[in-house]
Amino acid sequence: MAISLRFESTLKSNPEQVWRWITDVRCLRREMRPWLWMSIPFGVRNLQDLDVQPGQPLFTSWLWLFGLLPIGISKLTLLELTPNVGFVEQSPLTGTRLWRHERRLEVDGQGTKVIDQLTVEPLFAGWLVKGFLQLFFNSRHRSLRRRDRRQLH
Repeated sequence: MAISLRFESTLKSNPEQVWRWITDVRCLRREMRPWLWMSIPFGVRNLQDLDVQPGQPLFTSWLWLFGLLPIGISKLTLLELTPNVGFVEQSPLTGTRLWRHERRLEVDGQGTKVIDQLTVEPLFAGWLVKGFLQLFFNSRHRSLRRRDRRQLH
């Protein structure tokens, strides 16, 4: 059974700045803390620096719960990467039939809206996966809002 979740935050920063945050791997790792730590090959600093071939894995990443407990791997695969607009990631991921993460930026009168749309088909414990993803992405959005507030001061 597929799980579909949506998360939104409106940031005051311009889309170019927000884009730099969401594609910079150091910022990505900070955004994921404390829930997950993700291995990234040495030398990779920004998703835009990679030679993205839509649908082809960019690299294999280990995922660690709380940075301590290995919980699986992801073969990070982008279907789309459009600067200052968003990306679509659909990666083979341990424990899922499907992992699809769409992150879009939309500009409105209040700032830059970050929209995360998830579609996940876990192999088991769907209720647990859904609960974890809600905690995890709510935390990621809090992290983005904190970064945005710090940027403006």
